[in-house]
Amino acid sequence: MTQFVYGFAEGNKDQKALLGGKGANLAEMTNLGLPVPPGFTITTEACRSYLEAGHEPSELRVQVTMAMRRLEYEIGRDLGDRSDPLLVSVRSGAMHSMPGMMETVLNIGLNDESVKGLAEVSGNPRFAWDSYRRLLQMFGKTVLDIDGEAFSAALDSAKKTKGVETDVELEADDLEALVTTFKEIIREHTGAEFPQHPRDQLDQAVRAVFDSWNTDRARLYRRRERIPDDLGTAVNICTMVFGNLGDDSGTGVAFTRDPASGQTGAYGDYLVNAQGEDVVAGIRNTLSLADLQKLDPKSYDQLKKVMRRLENHYRDLCDIEFTIERSKLWMLQTRVGKRTAGAAFRIATQLVDEGLITMDEALTRVEGAQLAQLMFPQFDVSSDRTLLGVGMAASPGAAVGEAVFDSAAAVAAAAEGKDVILVRKETNPDDLEGMIAAEGIVTARGGKTSHAAVVARGMGKTCVCGLEALNVDLESRTARIGDLTISEGDPISVDGTTGELFAGSVDVVLSPVAAYLEHGLDEASEGLDEPTSELITSVDRLLRHADSARRLRVRANADNAEDATRARELGAEGIGLCRTEHMFLGDRRELIEHVILANDAGERQAAIDKLLPLQRQDFIELLTAMDGLPVTIRLLDPPLHEFLPDRADLMVKVALAQAAGNVDPKDEVLLTAVERLHEVNPMLGLRGVRLGLAVPGLFALQIQAIAEASAQLKGEGHDPRVEIMIPLVGSVMELFLIRDESDQILRDVAESTGVKQTIPIGTMIELPRAALTATRVAEAAEFFSFGTNDLTQTTWGFSRDDVEAAFFAVYLDRGVFMVSPFESLDVDGVGRLIQIAAEDGRRTRPDLKLGVCGEHGGDPESIHFFHGVGLDYVSCSPFRVPVARLEAGRAALL
Repeated sequence: MTQFVYGFAEGNKDQKALLGGKGANLAEMTNLGLPVPPGFTITTEACRSYLEAGHEPSELRVQVTMAMRRLEYEIGRDLGDRSDPLLVSVRSGAMHSMPGMMETVLNIGLNDESVKGLAEVSGNPRFAWDSYRRLLQMFGKTVLDIDGEAFSAALDSAKKTKGVETDVELEADDLEALVTTFKEIIREHTGAEFPQHPRDQLDQAVRAVFDSWNTDRARLYRRRERIPDDLGTAVNICTMVFGNLGDDSGTGVAFTRDPASGQTGAYGDYLVNAQGEDVVAGIRNTLSLADLQKLDPKSYDQLKKVMRRLENHYRDLCDIEFTIERSKLWMLQTRVGKRTAGAAFRIATQLVDEGLITMDEALTRVEGAQLAQLMFPQFDVSSDRTLLGVGMAASPGAAVGEAVFDSAAAVAAAAEGKDVILVRKETNPDDLEGMIAAEGIVTARGGKTSHAAVVARGMGKTCVCGLEALNVDLESRTARIGDLTISEGDPISVDGTTGELFAGSVDVVLSPVAAYLEHGLDEASEGLDEPTSELITSVDRLLRHADSARRLRVRANADNAEDATRARELGAEGIGLCRTEHMFLGDRRELIEHVILANDAGERQAAIDKLLPLQRQDFIELLTAMDGLPVTIRLLDPPLHEFLPDRADLMVKVALAQAAGNVDPKDEVLLTAVERLHEVNPMLGLRGVRLGLAVPGLFALQIQAIAEASAQLKGEGHDPRVEIMIPLVGSVMELFLIRDESDQILRDVAESTGVKQTIPIGTMIELPRAALTATRVAEAAEFFSFGTNDLTQTTWGFSRDDVEAAFFAVYLDRGVFMVSPFESLDVDGVGRLIQIAAEDGRRTRPDLKLGVCGEHGGDPESIHFFHGVGLDYVSCSPFRVPVARLEAGRAALL
């Protein structure tokens, strides 16, 4: 019989796939002897079985019964007993942390009878009725799917009637009346009474947690975080401990280091006389751990010892949930904490310096996506700024956009191409879509451990929480702060590093990390504060270690000397793709028109002769910027009609001129050429190698210019290392024909210049046929460069410019993709073709150099795949070069 239920003492932290992260870590803390309330975990296997079959496994009910009886025996109380009830929480816990995305129900076991027993045994009727109303509220929303606003409105009404501002000011009689109201809400919305039998409550809550795995917000979160949909969630049944028993009780969330900055020391939020959900929901502004030290020194000292032990045990920043029940500390959860990008780099090197981890381990603790975040611009402190208020710096960054006041407005505005800032009293899991759509998030309530803060940090979104002066009025679609009113659509600026909110749009400047990457450590560090200086030093240390660890070389895609110089400053070890078509724009467009429209070979050659010195100078500048490093130059690739006027515009122009009787003969010639070259599907038409074969002299012009530029620089004592790449090859015969012409031109240039040089000639693998016939193609190619943009298009049969807007949203929503195949490599399809081509090509030519030059070359996940299949280098945009360096180092270690 499959074991679906594990006691906390039976598991450990390495069983996250089975017990979920929460269950595995509860088990680990139990085994460490920390004060964890007794309980048990229902496995992810049970969830998957439930979701597949539509009902629980038959043996699950028996196993839960046995686990509950063991728990009752251990505690000495029975679930829902009338006189001294055992109460439990039912909490989700997936393998990967999904904060706030799934469900929790507290105080299971309370009913109309046991609430009286709880009041008597605790000596605190207010606590008992408060616990019961919380159960009704959470059960109604989570299990019975009643809109949470119905309960919130009733609670607000009770506070208004009482004339108080907060929940804790309601007395026992008020809460007892609220319980009656909540039960009426449940009856009205479901047509049934709230279940009084404790086991019914438990079973329904477990099913609700299972079902919450497939809620819209959970699926959306998994899609964004690239978490598979088939993992399922575990369910943790834990003995209730109560932070709402009075002023000597409370609940909190703590971090062993600041998750926003990486600063050492204990950080967290604490609420007196509250339950755990109050903290993460952000519905009350919290106290700090320093306040806890003053209120309850003994519990604070114990918490500090536990935090230190957990950080030493996990050797990482730990996120801890705890409750204090009448001055007794209980640990409810721990996990390796989510952190901002800057904190990740600082913490990684701090732990190295403290002797807890190695530099190899530190490198695996940071990600390329985090480095990219640190390169984003930040606000210019010298610009004119109107400060509106200062809240808690929950997630760093600089965000500018129009104010919106709910998730739907954020999604709608973002769909129109607008940058928006989501402004809320507090966020809840239903706001996830709006948080994703927004550039930044501002809340009036909550602290660094609130839902808004935790989710924003996980997504790399700028966030300010707990801006108490902010009064959000959803009904009027405005927010007031002091004497100023912010209306929906007004521009505001959010600084998640300082917690500041500004009116209007504030100018942004280069971030310190970007400045370091471009100008070096010494220059970038001048005048910086200690935390920023430490951050830059951490990035420098980890990048240098990545460079020493990685096998993959990192090149850049650059088409001119300026981009090449910047790429080199950012650490590029060559140019993996120079797109020569960009050299034929502007004033040179007319010369290309002459090549296309020439009536005979003489006219065409005259136009080519004018282009030759221009192309030669282009290559001299590019090769000079990359002196001593390889430069792969792709010969002209796009369809020729792209260098001619737009067909529709020209047809209209000629038609109007004909009607007026004053047609320009040149326009008629142009139109004839455009009509001749017009293609229904130009991306699969006359382009790439086909141009070189169909238009005499075109490729020869470029090859001659490359060879002469290289020869000139070599003669001047430089070290040009140029490579020529033939695009869109589908047959080895195409490549042989171009090579015959190329080899002759190279011999002629060597003879005319007196400079001997070796210029490798290879091809871009961007067609499935080229990949599948790589054994033959390698006979003529000295290197392969995988053009993954076009290879993805041709493998999937997609036209990227059309399909992304047409149906990708549907494919992502329905699970066809976890992520766009143009964003991260389709490993199963396109990746398989790359693997075949790499293996087959090297069978023919063992020293075949292999690289990738599509945008996937800068995607962290794709880089790990390229490392695994044995490519020699990746090439990406200059901005992504540091990211690729870091990920290539991580790929060598993971």
